[in-house]
Amino acid sequence: MRVLVVEDEPQLTLALERAFEAAGFAVDKAYDGEDGWHLGDTENYDAVILDLGLPKIDGITVLSRWRESGRAMPVMVLTARARWAEKSLAFNAGADDYVTKPFEMEEVVTRIRALIRRAAGHAAPEITCGPLAIDTMGGRVSRAGLPIALTAQEFRILSYLAHHQSRVISRSELVEHVYDRDADPDSNVLDVLVARIRRKLGVDVIHTLRGQGWRMEAPGDGQ
Repeated sequence: MRVLVVEDEPQLTLALERAFEAAGFAVDKAYDGEDGWHLGDTENYDAVILDLGLPKIDGITVLSRWRESGRAMPVMVLTARARWAEKSLAFNAGADDYVTKPFEMEEVVTRIRALIRRAAGHAAPEITCGPLAIDTMGGRVSRAGLPIALTAQEFRILSYLAHHQSRVISRSELVEHVYDRDADPDSNVLDVLVARIRRKLGVDVIHTLRGQGWRMEAPGDGQ
């Protein structure tokens, strides 16, 4: 999963980046509202962490512009402004969650995971696909109760496919959501990774559609 952090405090931005990368996310950063608005308007993110007191363009304006242009990614406002009037303004502009500083880093990561899961239509933290169980909170995968060891990148790919089961995910979409914007993976990297994930899973749930991409569905679905 790929997130955007829009925050003008460099130390806090670095702490958020490290926390989300440790949790298996790809992370992009912006330090002012203008850059943040542009990235959110032109790139595809699974979620955004947005400060309100930003240079150049304030957070409420950034959020309002995204929503007005049809950008629907979940947005968590992360700010020192604790008054209800500020919260109401943010929610009315289209915020999905609101966390005030200071905060626990683990709480922010947990809330973002929940926002992403719910945006994809999954209420529970565990997503199943046939005999597979994907623990989106703990970053673990099991088959019929037996654990499967995946690398962080493999889990990121599987998690995105699992969140969007039964939908064809193109190569470009998968790249956009599992790599940060500075990454430039070789053309066959995803093929190699998906093939390796398939072998580790030991169950036929990831299907290749030539020229289109991949689709994840439980055995027997779509038959």
